[in-house]
This record gives sequence, structure tokens and C-alpha cells, in this order.
Amino acid sequence: MSKIEIYIKPTCPFCTRAKMLLDKKGLSYDVIDVSRSPSLQEAMRVRAEGRRTVPQIFINDKGIGGCDELHSLEATGKLDQLVG
Repeated sequence: MSKIEIYIKPTCPFCTRAKMLLDKKGLSYDVIDVSRSPSLQEAMRVRAEGRRTVPQIFINDKGIGGCDELHSLEATGKLDQLVG
């Protein structure tokens, strides 16, 4: 099974939308809440090659971007390929 990580802030509607898609597909994922931790925000920014917005989603340690990119992968059938 693929390792999926999603960096979020609890009040972010895009984070909720991304998690809803992952839940709908029955995928398990680790949530990393960066809302109260500058060190986690910095770790996310480094992993996400400078991107500061949430969500930031990683599949098997590869950054795929945010909510829009996740939904684009789903629309083209590429998400299933990434998660196996």
C-alpha cells in the first residue's frame, strides 16, 4: 500500500476537500497539522520545494501538490496509478 501524507490546517476548506477524496477512495493517509507549529510548517515548505499553502500532499514521499492537483490526478486516472 502507498504511503500518503497530507499537511493541513484544520480550518482549510481545500484540506477538507482533499481528505474527502482520499476517504471516498478508501485510502489511508497520515495527517500533519501545521497550524500551530512553525517547525512543521518549515518542514512542509522544504519538502514541498518552497510551497507554503495547504494542503500539501505526498504519495510515497513524492510531492504531488495540493487539492487541485489531487483532483486533477483523479480526473485523469493517474491517482490510481500512483497509489497502486
